[in-house]
Amino acid sequence: MRPRDIVLEQIEHHETRPVPYVLHFEGDVAERLDGYYGSTEWRSRLTTYIASVPGVQILVQEPIGGGMARDTFGGLWRMDRRPYHLDKPPLERPSLEGYEFPGPEKFIRPEHKAQALELCEKLKDSFLVASMGWGLFEASWGLRGFEGALIDAAAAPDFYEAVLDRLTDNYLAFVDFVADLPVDGIMFGDDWGDQRGVILGPERWRRFMKPRYARIYEAVHAQGKLVVSHCCGSIADIMPDIIEIGLDVLESCQPEAAGMNPYELKRRWGDKITFWGALGSQSTIPFGTPATIKAEVKRLCAEMGKGGGYILAPAKALQPETPTENAAAVFEAFTEQD
Repeated sequence: MRPRDIVLEQIEHHETRPVPYVLHFEGDVAERLDGYYGSTEWRSRLTTYIASVPGVQILVQEPIGGGMARDTFGGLWRMDRRPYHLDKPPLERPSLEGYEFPGPEKFIRPEHKAQALELCEKLKDSFLVASMGWGLFEASWGLRGFEGALIDAAAAPDFYEAVLDRLTDNYLAFVDFVADLPVDGIMFGDDWGDQRGVILGPERWRRFMKPRYARIYEAVHAQGKLVVSHCCGSIADIMPDIIEIGLDVLESCQPEAAGMNPYELKRRWGDKITFWGALGSQSTIPFGTPATIKAEVKRLCAEMGKGGGYILAPAKALQPETPTENAAAVFEAFTEQD
């Protein structure tokens, strides 16, 4: 089977061997592995099971000098630090008065579709997703600042809903824009959770996010595509909700967050959704030994992969602080499954 077929088998909850994986590197990790293995040959042993192609990026920061950038909404970002961060939101108060809310045409780039079509042909043996970048929650705080958006959700809910409705209209247009790409899914990214739980709280998430994402996911399914979403942190409290509204694949399954033990997630919901991730980027990868890493990968493949519904991956791309020997252990465990 092609890598794409193996991924589709997992999403359809059919067990496969090998378990498909995704493995990315940040900083100098890949270069250190070149030195560790004495060449770049190891890179050719990686299988591209899943590939992302350009869709629509809702928060694109254009450099304006001095380490600063401006996004399409008008927000100012500090880009010369890790991580980059919003320095000045475009809306200083909970009002759209006098503000020209950018419509979908401000974000849609025909050249991105041309690039995507080229990549789709080049990577046609992989499971392909069109990337949508930041989602409704993240875009809302991109407009108001993180603290401002949370205050709006509690103290100015009508305004917050008006913002989300405008964003939802944009996302529905974005789904239409990428619908003719020969991709298998559309991938969104929205960090609803932190280490403790749902940032808005489950009830406010259900009020503000759930009905709007239900519309977006329905639009994706109407185009014959699967819905994939990245979400950091703990969202165990809303797992039944995201399954109800049609999320097909949840990435990144951060095991250190409250309630996100992957084996418990699998036990409770593994027959209804596909989990992508689950190898601890805050624990096992940086602080484990190569032996414990390989043992955990073997367990993930056996238990999370049982009956399908699993894509093996670190919760995050291998970070710069990953010890070289541990990065090698991850690579070897992923590519040399029993």
